[in-house]
Amino acid sequence: MSQFSFAVGKRLAEGSTSEALGRTGTIRTPHGDIQTPAFIPVGTKATVKSVLPGSMKELGAQALLANAYHLYLQPGPEIVDEAGGLGSFMNWPGPTFTDSGGFQVLSLGVGFKKVIAMNSETFRSDEVIAPKKERLAHVDNDGVTFKSHLDGSMHRFTPEVSMQIQHQLGADIMFAFDECTTLHNTRKYQESSLERTRLWAQRCLIEHHRLTTERTHRPYQALFGVLQGAQYEDLRRKGAQDLSAMKMAVDKTEVEFDGFGLGGALDKEKLGTIISWLAEELPDNKPRHLLGIGEPDDLFVGVENGADTFDCVAPSRQARTSAVFTVNGRVNISNAPYRRAFSPIDENCDCYTCANYTSAYINHLFRAKEMVASTLATIHNERFIVRLVDQMRAAIEKGDFFEFKKDFLGRFYSSDLKRALS
Repeated sequence: MSQFSFAVGKRLAEGSTSEALGRTGTIRTPHGDIQTPAFIPVGTKATVKSVLPGSMKELGAQALLANAYHLYLQPGPEIVDEAGGLGSFMNWPGPTFTDSGGFQVLSLGVGFKKVIAMNSETFRSDEVIAPKKERLAHVDNDGVTFKSHLDGSMHRFTPEVSMQIQHQLGADIMFAFDECTTLHNTRKYQESSLERTRLWAQRCLIEHHRLTTERTHRPYQALFGVLQGAQYEDLRRKGAQDLSAMKMAVDKTEVEFDGFGLGGALDKEKLGTIISWLAEELPDNKPRHLLGIGEPDDLFVGVENGADTFDCVAPSRQARTSAVFTVNGRVNISNAPYRRAFSPIDENCDCYTCANYTSAYINHLFRAKEMVASTLATIHNERFIVRLVDQMRAAIEKGDFFEFKKDFLGRFYSSDLKRALS
């Protein structure tokens, strides 16, 4: 028995004339259930930066996602395996995810770092690279050769290597190795990359099955296929059709993906449309994870169009720059107006930070460059986004999702008419 399953709960369109694809559900893993929709905070190197794993549990995180590339380089997957897997290593009791390392093909290869929400109405080139960046990764049909950002050493990832690393890391949910293109690549390159990702997906399934049968001393790890295709409808739909129909006969056993990651660079203006294309093609009884999305408006779009789980570094990364979320929008807590703000960051927030500290104190910590400033701000931001998606789930169950969406976004983006509700 795989110890992994997904059950759909209530659908967003029930009782209305809406064609929305959103739904609630339950993902069952060996380390606990995940009620969806859910936001999965990112602990890149087996930690959410500046925050204890126990604090993440207290603020309501149901699962955490770590980065296979970074843990491969340091401390090494064999050490995490010896520790009993990712959860044991970081003292996290709940479910865990690991990405495949495929995103580093984009971030190392072209230097765009975490930027995946782009504008497709720009130049087209297959040699695109961010300004003043060195190309650290090179893709071929067998895999990716890359230079470590830590010491300059050379390394090689193939679908098989990615599976081997992720099995050693031991996450409950892992992702197939894929090539993550940018929206700047040509249509011809997107086509060849989509086929490369399809062939890599087959190799991942075969290696995943081999490792699963070998490592019976570890709980079952679910494997999600990753969908590419950039901004092109036919390529996105083809990728979803190919991977959802992919069933490999290995040792007289039929293996297939347990779920799907909606990946690649995404045109922010077409985000909902792209997600809906994929949701319409994918099997209804398998979970869909939207990779790298965490802005409030994007989360609403994702939920409405059928994504079940999300991950993003934005809440913690922005917190470390003193940008914090409130129901009335994002503010910079280190700015002068907060020096004498003897009230919580957000009066409506139930996080540890807002229950115990004032904006004035956090303002002081950032200005004094005290490390605990990042801790308190990150706790608040992660709680804000985790709770927001929890509220979306509750609104679907209650039947007032669209009312909740209009009210929240109307307040959060009230000072930005360009991002108001359409």
